[in-house]
Amino acid sequence: MRPLSVATRSFHRYTGRMTTRLQNLSDALYELYKDRKDLLFHGWHHVYFVSKKAVEFADELGVDKEVIEAAGLVHDLNYVVKTGTEPEAGKELRTSYLQAAGFSPVEITHIERIVMEAHTGTRHADISDAAKVLSDADSVFKVMPLTPILLSSKYITENHVDVKQWARKIIAEQQPLLKQGIYFYTETAKRKYLRWAETDLEIVSQVEDALQDPIIRETLRLTEELGVI
Repeated sequence: MRPLSVATRSFHRYTGRMTTRLQNLSDALYELYKDRKDLLFHGWHHVYFVSKKAVEFADELGVDKEVIEAAGLVHDLNYVVKTGTEPEAGKELRTSYLQAAGFSPVEITHIERIVMEAHTGTRHADISDAAKVLSDADSVFKVMPLTPILLSSKYITENHVDVKQWARKIIAEQQPLLKQGIYFYTETAKRKYLRWAETDLEIVSQVEDALQDPIIRETLRLTEELGVI
């Protein structure tokens, strides 16, 4: 298999969107992430997906594609610093990598603002267009049908939480966004992915109900004891 950094270069040449700064940033971050086996959910696969998906949504709101792709690449560097932390924990690392790639102090401040505004736990209806684009890209990763099948357990392991804590966090943060009509902001994301979000949250909401069953709780305990999960 080709290294992902090579695949990234090929992708950008094909679409004509690669800049030297983005290439430098992408390559440097790939090197940072590639050996972080503890980042089971928020690893390179996640930030790569978010950076690419954000570019898909950028045109609708007139968002600068280079800036939003850079924001996608650095948005979860707090997990590199320490898993389970909030975006603030990654500010210094984001600045370091963006500076090294050639982004100006003004651009770095702008990207930092985008990352902070887009954070699931605090975002609201009046965030900037760039933050809306980044948020939508990040949200698609959370609710794509593959996530509950393949990746939710990785989140639980990565962040040292149990399934009940995982479910409560998702419902507390994401259910209000769905009710307010801002789970996704762009019409493109709403049209293509809102049904995924509704289905995902319905499944997660049933987790707490399932955990009320003593046999289910005992079965979970046994799977942990046997090393299945």
